[in-house]
Amino acid sequence: MLHITSLPQPHVYKTPQGTLQVMHIGHASLLLQLNNLVIYNDPYGEVADFTGFPKANLMLITHEHYDHLDIPELDKICIPTTTIIGTEAVAQALYGTNVLQNGDVFRWNDIVISAVPAYNIRHRRPDGEPFHPKGHGNGYILNIGGFRIYIAGDTEPIPEMSLITSPDIAFLPKDLPYTMSDDMFIEAARMLKPKTLYPYHYFTLDKVALQQALAGINLRTMVNG
Repeated sequence: MLHITSLPQPHVYKTPQGTLQVMHIGHASLLLQLNNLVIYNDPYGEVADFTGFPKANLMLITHEHYDHLDIPELDKICIPTTTIIGTEAVAQALYGTNVLQNGDVFRWNDIVISAVPAYNIRHRRPDGEPFHPKGHGNGYILNIGGFRIYIAGDTEPIPEMSLITSPDIAFLPKDLPYTMSDDMFIEAARMLKPKTLYPYHYFTLDKVALQQALAGINLRTMVNG
């Protein structure tokens, strides 16, 4: 994984509620800035030193695995007024977490945040347990005045994705054995039909091959990992 100490150049989008800047820091770590509001997803110290990065107004944690819930890095960017959203398991490790179960909705600064399923069907541990059991982790949909961002979390293509129709931006993981192969990534993207698609949580990426398989979807990348 590439380790960075400064923010990448953002990709900029217009939403009904203002300008959105999108930064993929690495792995599952995202920074979204809507006007002056700073939103992080799963900051992870193996991809960045978050010292000096903007302080978080909103923190999204998809699940409690060490590469998604990295408390030393959270301590660098969370402040007393930071709103933290996560799962029950996250709340057990991180005081002050607002717990969302799959299907729950949370309203924050005119953004509607929906927790959606994220889980494995095919990929399992040696004992037969899925790497990410159903109902345990979250993906998130952020609805910004009708502009929708889907952060899938650690998941495979799952039936629930068919209900998330044409988000403006989607972040889908691509990493074996924990999330998706290239073919599974393509399957999920074709189900979702996002306007813009970011692969994340990956180690290797053949962007040309993926783009050829996903005609009509704007596939964008920012960092390697």
